Amino acid sequence: MCGILGSLSTKPINNSKWLSHGRRTLTHRGPDAFGEWVSEDRKAILHHQRLAIIDLTDKSNQPMVSEDNSKSIVFNGEIYNFLEIREKLIRKGVSFRTKSDTEVIVKAYEVWGYNCLNYLNGMFAFAIYDKTKQNVFVARDRAGEKPLFYHHDKENFFFASELKGLFTNPSISRSINLASLDTYLYLGYVPGKRSIIKNIFKLPAAHAMTFSLLDGKLKVWRYWSAPKLEFEQNYKKEDLLEQLEILMRNSVKRQMIADVPVGVLLSGGVDSSLITALASNLRKNLKTFTVKMPGQTKLDESKHALMIANYFSTDHHELEAEPTDIDCLPKLAYFYDEPMADSSMIPTYLVSKLVSDHCKVVLGGDGGDEIFGGYGHHSRLLWMKSRLGKIPLGFRALVSKTSKKFLPLGFKGRNWLEGLGTDLDNDLPIIGNFFDRQSRQSLLPLLRDVKYPAEQIVLDNLPITDDLLQRATRMDFENYLTDDILVKVDRASMANSLEVRAPFLDRELIEFAFSRVPSWLKASKIEKKILPKYLTEKLLPVEFDRKRKQGFSIPLSQWLKSGPFRDYFQDVLMDRDCTFDRYFIDKLFKSLDSGRANSERLFALMIFELWKKEHKIYF
Repeated sequence: MCGILGSLSTKPINNSKWLSHGRRTLTHRGPDAFGEWVSEDRKAILHHQRLAIIDLTDKSNQPMVSEDNSKSIVFNGEIYNFLEIREKLIRKGVSFRTKSDTEVIVKAYEVWGYNCLNYLNGMFAFAIYDKTKQNVFVARDRAGEKPLFYHHDKENFFFASELKGLFTNPSISRSINLASLDTYLYLGYVPGKRSIIKNIFKLPAAHAMTFSLLDGKLKVWRYWSAPKLEFEQNYKKEDLLEQLEILMRNSVKRQMIADVPVGVLLSGGVDSSLITALASNLRKNLKTFTVKMPGQTKLDESKHALMIANYFSTDHHELEAEPTDIDCLPKLAYFYDEPMADSSMIPTYLVSKLVSDHCKVVLGGDGGDEIFGGYGHHSRLLWMKSRLGKIPLGFRALVSKTSKKFLPLGFKGRNWLEGLGTDLDNDLPIIGNFFDRQSRQSLLPLLRDVKYPAEQIVLDNLPITDDLLQRATRMDFENYLTDDILVKVDRASMANSLEVRAPFLDRELIEFAFSRVPSWLKASKIEKKILPKYLTEKLLPVEFDRKRKQGFSIPLSQWLKSGPFRDYFQDVLMDRDCTFDRYFIDKLFKSLDSGRANSERLFALMIFELWKKEHKIYF
């Protein structure tokens, strides 16, 4: 896990001071070592901050240069199957100077070119400067676990792991992209290739690109897509269950490889408990971690985690976090260099901070819900289609329109009633939206000028499939997981120099889930994550609660009723310099007091304001 930064140009680079400043903003991503590399013609400069996980020697520091000096790489992430790839390359006569996965990427590129991506199984964002081709080759992993932002003009290409790294470049403006802000207020995050800043983009997950130092041209392509479900009439649950267990064992085994201590984030839910069961077979005295929040009994999962820890005899650590400290909010605005309306970033950050005192690498359960149908809305969508699918769409659309017009924001069930107007044979309701179009324009009249509204951006990203559950899980995998969940985990963990790995996002497991597991083994009207729960019957104790689903959250609504959080939010949002309409915000606070579920909406606005101030963003 590291921080990477680079500047490439068709002409010799004269102004490079910003790169050193930019690299220092990424120190938290890799405090163990740093490096700089400059090409002979000064058309390419690469910077790196290293978090040493594999091959801790100085030989594996970056930027790493090939033996013939024709290639130079900066790499953020882990290649879990690097030992397998290494063996393949050795059989082809390739020799190695280090034991690192970084060198494996370089050698794989030398042998297979851009097709090296077909061999990589891991989380990664890397850039390889190729002197012979006079270009830079950049790629990002399939799920989007590792970030990469970039700016491109006719002559220059700049990239960084985080926006902060690019903000030190005086030639890049910090002006808001209004279409991205519109989407942020709708979804709570900015999806796809756009960033919140004009002229800065994200390389999408499962994409690669090249920038030519000869003519300045940029080429972007998708190198992988989640496979389509293979049609087989004779699916056997027992066969698929056996395959799932084998793939999970292989994934956990690969992700346990490290030259530093590795632990497991154990919540006591299905995903983390399965990972613990498999990891404990590979390592005695496996370290497991659960976090308690004093006074929050409804959110306390420690007893479930302790039961699993005792059953598998792990070296269990029960850590206490105090999430009511508002001092963490400005820190989050700094580390999350693109705003996110997900208040669970608070406990995620605090957990990462506590665990980093004990481990440098931990395994987590991210990805299981998206690929195996583990969210509540997966079951509710199936219920809607079963119960309401025969009601004429025109009538349902009328109910939807009426609900949107007359029910206030935060009214329980409003989003689902609004979703009744959705054609479930071809579309999906966005039941997690924060502000509808009218509300967004009331919050900020400037958004009336947006010609490409958030609803259209979402529609453009909709997966095409006749299967409703396949459509929903693919949508979650390609959007919510990539641009919310994984961003949340990456920034929170990296802020504390902690590497979080996700066994459920192993390439083979993802492809199995989408190509082999039918919808009836993912979710039904009354059940979620069906196939993994069958595996819990085999691997976990009989007293394990398979129906429990506890998200990683805080009692934000309770905290915003009164006290320091309420005062802080009001100070930020009612300030004269606030971006948003204060009359509308005041109505949100009043609706919260009357029982409406608007705490996350207020969080979305508050964190945006802190972010805008912290990074000196303007309109």
